[in-house]
Amino acid sequence: MAVRQTERIDEIKILKGTLSIKEMMTENKKARDRERETERERHTERQTERERDTERDTERETERETERETERERQRERQRERQRERKRETERETERETERETERERQRERHRERETERERQREKRRERETERETQRERKTERETETERERQRERHRERDRERHRERHRERDRERDTERETERDRDRERHRERDTERDRDRERQRERDRETQRERDTERDTERERQRERQRERQRERQRERQRDTERETQRERHRERDRERDREGETQRERDRERDRERHRERDTERERQRERDRERHRERDTER
Repeated sequence: MAVRQTERIDEIKILKGTLSIKEMMTENKKARDRERETERERHTERQTERERDTERDTERETERETERETERERQRERQRERQRERKRETERETERETERETERERQRERHRERETERERQREKRRERETERETQRERKTERETETERERQRERHRERDRERHRERHRERDRERDTERETERDRDRERHRERDTERDRDRERQRERDRETQRERDTERDTERERQRERQRERQRERQRERQRDTERETQRERHRERDRERDREGETQRERDRERDRERHRERDTERERQRERDRERHRERDTER
């Protein structure tokens, strides 16, 4: 616009005869130079402004990316914290379960001790009852045959009743092995009754023999009791061994969890490094693009 105005003014001056052609061309060239210089300055300013805008956009994008990365890191940290909390809760639950199992074992042990004590008491009662039975049998020898028969019948009835009561008690408290022992007791009582009926004259000797047999059986029963006690001790030892193996297994599981956590953290670090590398590549590519833009602008300026 300024060039056209200058040319118009020059034309007017030429028409008026105040400006020569050569001066007019010189002035026109100066005016065009000034116009190009002004245009270059405006272009440089626009280019500088575009570069500043690009830099601001890049900075804002970098800030947003940094904020997103920070937020992702916070989320990952919260996730890791939740995982650690779940793992701690699992460990606490495992410890509580171990404590409960220990307490149950103590209760079972106390129950077994009480059962052993009750069995000893029952054994003592049986021994006292056997002694009383022997006294009663001796007393019946001095009575008539009919009275002895009635007495034996009453004794047998009481024995059967006691056997039945013991059977009911043992059904509640004892297992298949004790049921077998009751069968042996009944068989011994039947043998004893049959022997009394068959050989009254040898009553005293038979009593002593029966007493020896019962002593032997009591010894045998005590040996069985001791064997069962040893078996229970071995079972407790095996149970403790299994507990130790379960604890070892749980420790291996915890170690695998820790290894997976470390591998996950390593993988996340690699991901973060790849993200940073991609950011650097994008920044480098933007810088190259800006350089190419500046080069094109310089070429256009040179062409103009």
